[in-house]
Amino acid sequence: MAESRVNSWMDSARRVGADLHLDLSESSGPGGRRAALTRTLRDAVRSGRLAPGTRLPPYRSLAADLGVARNTVADAYAELVAEGWLTARQGSGTRVAERAEPLRRAERVPRKAPPRARGPRHDLRQGTPDASAFPRAAWLASCRRALQQAPNEVFGPGDPAGRIELREALTEYLARARGVRTEPDRIVICSGFAHALRLLFGQDRSGGGGVLRGPLAVEAYGLGFHRELLAAAGVRTVPLPLDEDGARVDRLARERAVLLTPAHQFPTGGPLHPERRAAVIDWARARGGVILEDDYDGEFRYDRKPVGAVQGLDPERVIFIGSVSKSLSPALRLGWMVLPERYVGDVLAAKGEREAWVSVLDQLSLADFIVSGAYDRHVRRMRQRYRSRRDRLVAALAEHAPHVEVTGVAAGLHAVLRLPPGTERSTVKAATWQGVALDGLAEFRHPDATEEETPARDGIVVGCATPSEHAYGAALEALCGVLPPAEEPTPGG
Repeated sequence: MAESRVNSWMDSARRVGADLHLDLSESSGPGGRRAALTRTLRDAVRSGRLAPGTRLPPYRSLAADLGVARNTVADAYAELVAEGWLTARQGSGTRVAERAEPLRRAERVPRKAPPRARGPRHDLRQGTPDASAFPRAAWLASCRRALQQAPNEVFGPGDPAGRIELREALTEYLARARGVRTEPDRIVICSGFAHALRLLFGQDRSGGGGVLRGPLAVEAYGLGFHRELLAAAGVRTVPLPLDEDGARVDRLARERAVLLTPAHQFPTGGPLHPERRAAVIDWARARGGVILEDDYDGEFRYDRKPVGAVQGLDPERVIFIGSVSKSLSPALRLGWMVLPERYVGDVLAAKGEREAWVSVLDQLSLADFIVSGAYDRHVRRMRQRYRSRRDRLVAALAEHAPHVEVTGVAAGLHAVLRLPPGTERSTVKAATWQGVALDGLAEFRHPDATEEETPARDGIVVGCATPSEHAYGAALEALCGVLPPAEEPTPGG
């Protein structure tokens, strides 16, 4: 398909006579401008840069481009026609002769395509939505409307805050769906959560010192990529213990900021208890601190209505960060920060004078997608699909591995399976051998977390959303085949 599009473009260029770049200063040899032009054109045909059948520009156009007389071009064309390099017919213009074969270099070795890496047969890694479910038709309709209605200034340098159309749409949507209290002027568009961290802690293109400083308290289990990003910015992270009620915010000490996933803790799966939500707000007020709220798959709660954002409790103490990477696709690279007023100017300064990360047309398309109601419809549809996926996982385990427990609340795009003690590493290894891609729970544990405060537990993190619908059944069957057997009862126990 891509090759046919390229060939179509080349055919079109040959018909109409595309712009022709020639540098006469690079031509060496005797004679004046006409001789230099003749040599340059001949070399371009001989080397294959001008392919057979290519239509050359009219005399007047090329003469104007090169700053030479029209007769100079006409004489050069005529000489090359006489030599057989070009052809000239009435009504067809001047073209490269079809028999003009480019020089073949004997020493040139054909490049071999790199070997394609073989992926897993069953992909159950966390963090990715079902790519086959992307709403192509609805997104295309939003793209068309956005492009048709876009004012001319859209095609100039982008505002680093993001398009006002998207910020207004997000203000309404986040208030309605997530309980966020904000205004368009407090929203800054970014390319996702990692980009937000770079802006806040000084690892963006601006090279500045960062809006926030460490140390930063983080949950004892979380994405190692985020910890590595923060470490590269010189930010020390301090693990907060976790239990069944979420992060132990009562252990916050001298930190000035804390990063939480309160709607659905990643990866262990529980929400932050209401009392701890209130407690962390009290801590931020007393310490002059700030809470970074990662709204990780916050829209996907299956057993009850999604939990509202902590930001709604105190918009001046919480930086709310979200994206469409779980709800639509990580390929869109669209996210947002809802900021306390005091941070807006510093974040915009860190981002720079122009939008360098997020396509303005994608921003307008997402704004239309939200305003038209297509985003709500898509989220509801995917909520039903992912709930069904999780239910099928629970049913498969009940039938084939009843000793393996699914932990956490019914929410999100992944589930944590509790394994018998000492079996996590062997289970991940067995899965790899059988072509099943998944993550061990230990990979997400903070290296400084202590056994006393957050006991390590064996488990695997299973992405329920990653496989396509038709592949999910086979993936579950393969998963059940690599799970460890139940522990044998102790004799006399």
